[in-house]
Amino acid sequence: MNLFGLIGYLYTIVFYQPLLNALILLYDYFPGRDFGIAIISLTVIIRLLLYPLLAESIRVQKVTNDLQPKIKEIQEKYKNDKEQQAALQLKLLKDNNVNIFNGFFVTLIQLPILIALYRVFIHGLQASASGQLYSFVANPGVVNPMFLNLIDLSKPSPLMVLAAGALQFFQSKMFYPAKAAGMGLQSDSAQVTMQKQFLYVLPVMTVLIFWKFPAALSLYWVVTSICAIIQQKIIFKNLAQKSAKPGQPVLGEDPENK
Repeated sequence: MNLFGLIGYLYTIVFYQPLLNALILLYDYFPGRDFGIAIISLTVIIRLLLYPLLAESIRVQKVTNDLQPKIKEIQEKYKNDKEQQAALQLKLLKDNNVNIFNGFFVTLIQLPILIALYRVFIHGLQASASGQLYSFVANPGVVNPMFLNLIDLSKPSPLMVLAAGALQFFQSKMFYPAKAAGMGLQSDSAQVTMQKQFLYVLPVMTVLIFWKFPAALSLYWVVTSICAIIQQKIIFKNLAQKSAKPGQPVLGEDPENK
């Protein structure tokens, strides 16, 4: 077996096969055998299993956004001293326990899961996939792809795709204040412009990517976004309570200048 064959085998064993079996198990378990309910349940389970990693990623992203006014202040004050500028920004992030690689790592973890789910939704429902089932998972035979007898999850659904895009927009918008002044930034600054572009680019990309994919994948993204929104609200509330406690540093505040 060559290297690519080994990688494909490990990918199947670690991601594809467990997700396929979990989905079929949930499909068999729930009364009525609703494929959409099985996908929703599997998505919630995945989010719960990844919650420690996701929570840290959300915290880092939120704290980093809250620190932008201080970062901008450092950039302007030391614009002619790039070395000092980089050192102070690194110290500011370190003082607030921010590791920028956490978000990248979480993205890497979710990407193979998304690819594996795509394979499950495309090929896992075919009869030929029965050989991938564990011994304790009953073969359901033909899987009914209907969700609540309304949406065929084996085919693209514009409604589901648009819902995924809208939720992606709301999820991203939670990280940014309603007004640029809330971050001490000018409304016409390059950073604010980039933030506005980021808010709209992700939802548009979500719609374009999922437009021709089976609605099962869009449903997974919809539920993922809803779970993310709930988790973000919880984490944001905890961060706000922590910052409000006496003796706790306010995010973006330079500890040396207190």
